[in-house]
Amino acid sequence: MSVRLGLAGARHVLDAALEKADELGRPMNIAVVDGGGHLLAFARQDGAILAGVDIATRKARTAVLMAMTTEQLGEAAAPGGSLRGIEVTNEGLVIFGGGIPLAGADGVVVGAIGVSAGSVEQDITVAQAGVDAWATTGDDGTGGSTRPRRPR
Repeated sequence: MSVRLGLAGARHVLDAALEKADELGRPMNIAVVDGGGHLLAFARQDGAILAGVDIATRKARTAVLMAMTTEQLGEAAAPGGSLRGIEVTNEGLVIFGGGIPLAGADGVVVGAIGVSAGSVEQDITVAQAGVDAWATTGDDGTGGSTRPRRPR
C-alpha cells in the first residue's frame, strides 16, 4: 500500500523547507500539494516576492502532474526537446527548477513541494530540504510508518 501525504506530512515538509530558507537568509514562498495537485500547506515568509505565491504553487502542481522535477521538465521542454511547448498545457506548467515530487517507498508520487522567490538554485535547495525531510520522516501524515523515498 502506498503512503498518503496528509496534513501532518505536508507540514513536516514545509517546516524543513522554511528552516532551509531561513538558513539561506532568503524569504521564500513554499507550497506543498497532495497527489492530485491540491494545496495542503503553504507559507509566504515576510519579504518574499508576491509573484512567488502563484509560482511556488504551480511548481508543486507541475511536479506532481508530471511526476518529475520542474528542472527535469524544463530540460525536456527546451528547444528541440521531446516536450517542447508543454508549459502552455494544464493551465500553465512551470519549466524551471524549484518543484520536486514526493513519493512513497513504492515510488508512487503522493505529492510535491514548490518553492519560489530566490534564484533557481536557492529554490531547488529549499525544495530539496523539504524532500529530504519527507524521505526521513517515515510518517505518512495518517499515523502510518511506511518510509517514503524519492520517485523513480
